[in-house]
Amino acid sequence: GQHVYPIHRLDRKTSGVLLFALDKEALKIMNDRFATREVEKKYLAILRGWSPDELTIDYDLTNDDGVKQNAITYFRRLQKAEIELEFNNHPTSRYSLVEAIPETGRMHQLRKHFKHILHPILGSRPHGCNKQNKLWLENFELKGMMLHAHQLVFNHPITNERITLNATINEEFEKVADILGLDINDYI
Repeated sequence: GQHVYPIHRLDRKTSGVLLFALDKEALKIMNDRFATREVEKKYLAILRGWSPDELTIDYDLTNDDGVKQNAITYFRRLQKAEIELEFNNHPTSRYSLVEAIPETGRMHQLRKHFKHILHPILGSRPHGCNKQNKLWLENFELKGMMLHAHQLVFNHPITNERITLNATINEEFEKVADILGLDINDYI
């Protein structure tokens, strides 16, 4: 029954760690820490194709008001997979499991950045590959997006204690990882 203040929110189809403050003082402190990049955010994502081993994407994004904003995402590929699923005249389909660390926190940043480098997040709409999403819906009943906020690391706003929050993956992410033969237990 207590009112809470959202600090770390997620897109509707993104799973993972949410963070709420119990009062306005903690909210202000944590919002300042997010703004000054004192909070480390780590995401897991399954991308179409074999991504580079690691990359920093420095690509400005335009917000809803038409204002261009600097946006930076670092990622590293954890595993790659190839399955017998015909797509675009290819007998197989390739995918990558990546860990992404957004340095900035722009709206749909990870989804837009991965689409920009031609490795969209599986299940992402509208910043994904609609044909690939349809293929997965028809073959595996995939309705979710393969983006998961798996870790937040920050100093507590009152005690300054170092806090690490981890979120286990949801059933659908686990199902897709199993289909692809990815071992995700080391990362969650």
